[in-house]
Amino acid sequence: MSTPRQDPLRDPRFFADPYPTYDRLREGCPVQRIPTGSGGHQAYLITGHPEAREAFTDPRLSKDTARFFAGRPSNRDLHPAISRNMLASDPPAHTRQRRLATPLFTTGRVRELRPYITRVVDGLMSAWRPGTEVDLVADLAVPLPVTVVCELLGVPESDRATLAGWSHDLFDATDNGRIDAASHRIGDYLTQLVDTARATPGDGPLHSLLRDCDEGGLDRDETVSLAALLLVAGHETTTHFIGNAVLALLRHPEAFDRLRRDPDLIPGALDELLRYDSPVSVATFRHSTEDLSICGVDIPAGFPVLIAPGAANRDPAAFPDPHRLDLDRDAGGHLSFGHGIHRCPGAPLARAEADIALRALLTRFPDIRLAVPAESLTWRRTRLTRGLTALPLTL
Repeated sequence: MSTPRQDPLRDPRFFADPYPTYDRLREGCPVQRIPTGSGGHQAYLITGHPEAREAFTDPRLSKDTARFFAGRPSNRDLHPAISRNMLASDPPAHTRQRRLATPLFTTGRVRELRPYITRVVDGLMSAWRPGTEVDLVADLAVPLPVTVVCELLGVPESDRATLAGWSHDLFDATDNGRIDAASHRIGDYLTQLVDTARATPGDGPLHSLLRDCDEGGLDRDETVSLAALLLVAGHETTTHFIGNAVLALLRHPEAFDRLRRDPDLIPGALDELLRYDSPVSVATFRHSTEDLSICGVDIPAGFPVLIAPGAANRDPAAFPDPHRLDLDRDAGGHLSFGHGIHRCPGAPLARAEADIALRALLTRFPDIRLAVPAESLTWRRTRLTRGLTALPLTL
């Protein structure tokens, strides 16, 4: 197995369409050692579906970022609330935080939120008129999940757009300084929000979360870290989920017409839409804590391991004819929400938001079409998430 000479996930062609690159890598070997960045560092990239499922549950692949970078030189300056959140920890710290996050997104809790989500969608679409042009990303896919998660955290309406901008920089900025600065703005804001809520009695969602954190034994920093994770992870991927799904349907008119004629099919179509163009292209950082082998490939201790749900979801070994959008496919095994103990706890909320948004869009504006050629659409230049910078539509 030869190692690519350059990082294949930084090629401009990869951001526009990662699937040819994923196919080529997977056909060579579903577990490959690749260069990452331009500093001579290397990592193992997993592109096969069974191999990705195995890696997601392997306890020898740690998500404790601080442990990996301890003692290594670094010029990064991420806020601790971002660098040491639940996604960057292992049990038992991960277990304590996840136990508090999960109740926010149970099926029952999300069912209670559906009327609120519907009101938010109605408000965002209230000024839309047939024949006019909108940007689905800026006018719906960004503000919808931002509004919902900020409501859960008790963030004032006047601050929500600012937080969304900082979150955008955290994922989309191309220079580390801008990313680090965004992390501090988010961390400092949420620290103040948490401290203010603790000093002010109340019964809102944030006060309820703080009581749960206290009962669960989380300290102040861990509480702020959990709030940061809910804010950032709670809307960024949902934005791309909605945008990618709408674009996929517009590129497949038969599927679009089918859901438009029978919107009750939308919940069952969400798994295939998630599989077809995953909002998570490469999962967050993991590293090997000891020597291990996946698919016959030996991975030494101390190496970063990148699991690519975007690639695994297009693995023909798991999904025949994987590059075809097929609403009749059983796509429940997709890995867009991860797998194992780190599977996204907010998945039920993301599905509800996408369901409600798609229902409203397809039923109210049955004649929507792309306002620009599909080839001119631009994608965000990050390998972690896959999403459009804008999606201009004519209603």
